[in-house]
Amino acid sequence: MLTWGGGSVPADRVGTPRRWFVAGLVAVLTLAGSPARAADPGGSCPPDQTNCDVWDDDPGVPGGGGGPGGGGNDGGGSSGGGTAKCQWNGQVVKCYDDIMGWFNNGDGCYYKLAEPQQPAPPGQQWYYASCQDGATGQQGTVLLDAPPGGYGTPPDPEELARRALASISLLPPRAAVAPRRSKGPGLVGLPVWMWASPGKSYFGPLTASTSERGLTVTITAEVKRIVWHMADDLDVTCDGPGTPYEADGPHAGAPSPDCGLPNGYSKADTYQVYATTFWTVDWSSSGGESGVIDQSRVSGVVPVQINELQVVTR
Repeated sequence: MLTWGGGSVPADRVGTPRRWFVAGLVAVLTLAGSPARAADPGGSCPPDQTNCDVWDDDPGVPGGGGGPGGGGNDGGGSSGGGTAKCQWNGQVVKCYDDIMGWFNNGDGCYYKLAEPQQPAPPGQQWYYASCQDGATGQQGTVLLDAPPGGYGTPPDPEELARRALASISLLPPRAAVAPRRSKGPGLVGLPVWMWASPGKSYFGPLTASTSERGLTVTITAEVKRIVWHMADDLDVTCDGPGTPYEADGPHAGAPSPDCGLPNGYSKADTYQVYATTFWTVDWSSSGGESGVIDQSRVSGVVPVQINELQVVTR
């Protein structure tokens, strides 16, 4: 008889703080990374936390220091437009900050128009400069002939999409397998069932939106496939969460109708089974741009014990 059990471990990422100086005061911005498994298409969460931030370490294409740069992005990923990104010392930074203003890739400083303006020569204006450690620009109030590079750029829609994504929880799958070692061993050659808890937080679709300076971005996140790691050399891909096994159900002892190993394992062993859900996050902006962000979540491990089928003869 097949038996079953479930297990789950949530996932998250935390950011790494960096220090910035705003007109002599220290402000802290958080840059968060999301490492991916070798086979993952995008960011993934470690299996001991409930959710993760969605920024990655791809610095993208920095804007030029001599002229206006493109909109900012705190992470990589596909984008509908080729908007330039902001970085300093190899780290992606926001191109715009509500307090500090716009970032200049050329000197490592944020600039905001000083209010009120003090008397200045014709054609010149005063700016507040907030510079990072190692910046070549001048910290404090500076008088400039023209806006610095990157000043006045519109929001990066992909950055807004990632902010919207950070506001929702893409939970790791709650994996269950029949048979399961804690409930009793299975036998070589008998069907194995796999399934995960259904629901929007586990498989989507989930929607969210965010706005900044007149631009609104809406996202829809949904799992496109779930991959079950059954053994070192055996992965099984399923389209959905699968069907829970019922010992007294109509399919008891038969192969799973939608997610399983019809012929079971070929040799006796204890297998460490886990599942990975692969999310596709589609985003679109009120400005007509669109793109995709890939994410993945990994379940906890379910031990499955398989014994040899014993034949009794007389």
